[in-house]
Amino acid sequence: MPKVPSMSSKEFVKLLEKGSAVLVRQGSTDHAIYSRLVEGRRYSAPVQMGKKTLDPIYCKRVLRQLKFTDEEIEKFLQI
Repeated sequence: MPKVPSMSSKEFVKLLEKGSAVLVRQGSTDHAIYSRLVEGRRYSAPVQMGKKTLDPIYCKRVLRQLKFTDEEIEKFLQI
């Protein structure tokens, strides 16, 4: 698993959108639901919004829920 740095919510959302994850909905709470299609199946995960710093472990968990591979994660972090 590539080393994921801590980042803000905005930076994390940009990373997800580079990986073809799309915003499904955001209610009045501090979470937004992002979704991604992988091999014809949809995977969704909640993302905390408005945080200055997200824990790297939390970021990894969300990336895994959206079925990102290690290679995809490394590619997005390099850009």
